[in-house]
Amino acid sequence: MVLPVGSYVVELRTGRVARVMGHEGPYVQLRPFGGGREWDCPPEGVRIATTAERLSAATAYANARSRGEVP
Repeated sequence: MVLPVGSYVVELRTGRVARVMGHEGPYVQLRPFGGGREWDCPPEGVRIATTAERLSAATAYANARSRGEVP
């Protein structure tokens, strides 16, 4: 399965919601919701995020910003 760039996924190993930034060799390049350092993951290690998971990640990021924990 080829994941489109810009789609939101959940990494199965950690449960983190991330955005697909590209494909490099056999790996999918992911960036955490809200930005940060990219990492590589095998395509079988991710699944498409549900709407609820995307909203939960967005809310968690907004709350962390309001507390000054992230820029």
